[in-house]
Amino acid sequence: MSPLIPFEETTHLFTDFQHTAFRLETRRGYATDRAGARFQAFMRGIDPQPEPEHPWNVNVREKAAEGARFSRIRIIDEPPTDGQRFLMATAAGNVAAGEDIRVLPRAAAERLALPDYDLWLFDFRTLVRMHIDDTDLTIGVELINDPEQVFAVCRARDAAWSLAAPSADVWARVR
Repeated sequence: MSPLIPFEETTHLFTDFQHTAFRLETRRGYATDRAGARFQAFMRGIDPQPEPEHPWNVNVREKAAEGARFSRIRIIDEPPTDGQRFLMATAAGNVAAGEDIRVLPRAAAERLALPDYDLWLFDFRTLVRMHIDDTDLTIGVELINDPEQVFAVCRARDAAWSLAAPSADVWARVR
């Protein structure tokens, strides 16, 4: 295993990549979401409003205008956890900015033997493997450039993509 570095040391990748940034989300929820006011409001029945001027969405729009693509697959349980439901409820803002977000049932992810960890993959060459503790808090990441490991993630992504449904379609069924 490569040494862990703070996630913040990889944030330049979100603006520096040229073609694709892909995210695989495997968790049932994230500590940062649960700590936020939007999640707390969601748990009280208030739908999260899109945030078009959030720095994430601004960057997605800018990269899309340059021809780059953000995409992600979120693995969900059946039924989805509160954390997974929150992510689907907030996805509309990311999609409006230009991100393609898909949802895949955990059983399908297991059949495909997808990685069981969260990750980002940039331009088919840089893998950011996230290390998340039992409280769902990111404790660090590994930067991996090994072609064999990167190619394995590319294969997994490609196998899962055609089976994953658009987040909005799944959210319409489970909300």
